[in-house]
Amino acid sequence: MSESNDKPKINLADAIRQKLEQKKQQSSAKPGSSFQAGSAKPLKSQNNKKPNNQRRRTGGS
Repeated sequence: MSESNDKPKINLADAIRQKLEQKKQQSSAKPGSSFQAGSAKPLKSQNNKKPNNQRRRTGGS
C-alpha cells in the first residue's frame, strides 16, 4: 500500500539542489538576462545626468 506512488521519496536537500539546477539552466538559456532580469529600462549615459546643485543652493562650503 505504501508503494502506490511510483516516485521514490527524496529528502529536502536533494529537492533544493534540483530546483537550483533548474534555475541555473533557465537563466543560462537566456543570454544577457542574468544581470537585470526584470528591468526593461533603457540605459542612460553619465552625460545625461543633471549635476547636483545642493551645495550651491544651500551655501555649503
